[in-house]
Amino acid sequence: MSIQAINPVNGKVIKTYKADTEQAVTRKVEQTHKAWLSWRETTFAQRAGMLKKLAENLRSRKDELAALMAKEMGKPLKDGVAEIEKCASVCDYYAENGAAFLADKPIKTDASKSYASFQPIGVVLAIMPWNFPFWQVFRFLAPGLMAGNCGLLKHASNVPGCALVIEDLVKTSGFPPHVFQTLMIGSKAVQNVIAHPLVKAVTLTGSTEAGIKVAQQAGSLIKKTVLELGGNDPYIVLADADLEKAAQACASSRLINNGQSCVAAKRFILVKSIEKEFTRLFKEKMMQKKTGDPFETGIDLGPMARADLRDELHEQVLSNIKAGAKCILGGTIPAVKGNHAFYTPTILTGVKKGMPAYSEEIFGPVALIISARDTEQAISIANDTSFGLGAAVFTQDGSLGEEIARTQLQAGCCFVNSLVKSDPRLPFGGVNQSGYGRELSEFGIHEFVNIKTVYVG
Repeated sequence: MSIQAINPVNGKVIKTYKADTEQAVTRKVEQTHKAWLSWRETTFAQRAGMLKKLAENLRSRKDELAALMAKEMGKPLKDGVAEIEKCASVCDYYAENGAAFLADKPIKTDASKSYASFQPIGVVLAIMPWNFPFWQVFRFLAPGLMAGNCGLLKHASNVPGCALVIEDLVKTSGFPPHVFQTLMIGSKAVQNVIAHPLVKAVTLTGSTEAGIKVAQQAGSLIKKTVLELGGNDPYIVLADADLEKAAQACASSRLINNGQSCVAAKRFILVKSIEKEFTRLFKEKMMQKKTGDPFETGIDLGPMARADLRDELHEQVLSNIKAGAKCILGGTIPAVKGNHAFYTPTILTGVKKGMPAYSEEIFGPVALIISARDTEQAISIANDTSFGLGAAVFTQDGSLGEEIARTQLQAGCCFVNSLVKSDPRLPFGGVNQSGYGRELSEFGIHEFVNIKTVYVG
């Protein structure tokens, strides 16, 4: 079996990689477990020093790594550089804060001494997607290594070069051999890795369908999982919102990574009184984005990651138009050089309950506009979904916006007058079919540790 990296601009094969055999995978699992037996004994200071070096290496190679992402999944160079900078920042964050997060926590009882201690659990398997091929991995890798765990990576099959270079970055930053290894396998081989007794937990970022399968298998083996899954993120624009700023934030969010982001804005729920004006401004902002080869300067949107994903997206658009939605921008496959997987920024208006787009995830540069009578109905529509990853509300009444975000929107990440984004300092994750568990911040580093009670009588 082989794994191919294919350029989404022109469909040409970049490189073919030999997949790991079952024996090779078993050997890597055993090597990583053996490495953990020593790695867990290292000090926080030692781990922090290596993470700092890893951050330095990321920054020194950021142009090379951005070019690799552009080749394998179509991310514009400027966005790739920003992604690598973010990976370096999460390494710095845990290097600087991990020891405090994992310090013993005294608890007063009738004992002479009692406390909670945070101990590493062993080898964690990460199953990661292609849309942010470095950031998705590093938000698991940095806290995991700082906590004293070791990692195995099963990356998306269309970004094998990214997967291997992450392993190389860890090796060349002073970490011991086999502390972090990449498994060059397809999705069918994952089941055996999860089942291996030396693999203690699984973290997955991907579709809800993939999360269900992994959760079922890991659960049957009493292995912990953290799942960051799909989203159908609502952005509510209230009657008193600053429409210019709201339209800019909404367009930027919808087109982040060419719309291929779990927390990209998907449903724009507009209070009726401002619907016409906001839609006009929003369309202007969407039209300003330039599509083209990700290696060209001034490009905002590259191709989608694969041609089949572009074709599926176009079918979604057509099915919603057939169901009654109106396309006021895009909805076509553009005439772009190469044109293997490009899609135009698209806006569908008049989306209503019962249409496919009302409830399904749209993973690409397609915005859905839904009308609401008032604030109360807008909130109801926002929550009328099986997902619950991100949500945002735009209003000049800060107290009202905060109250809606804090208590009324049913999502894991709720923002006021800002697009939803991940930040190393803030917990990140969803509810309902968007998954469970948290990444990043102090909460993320505690997901894969044994929170051990120590009682001294």
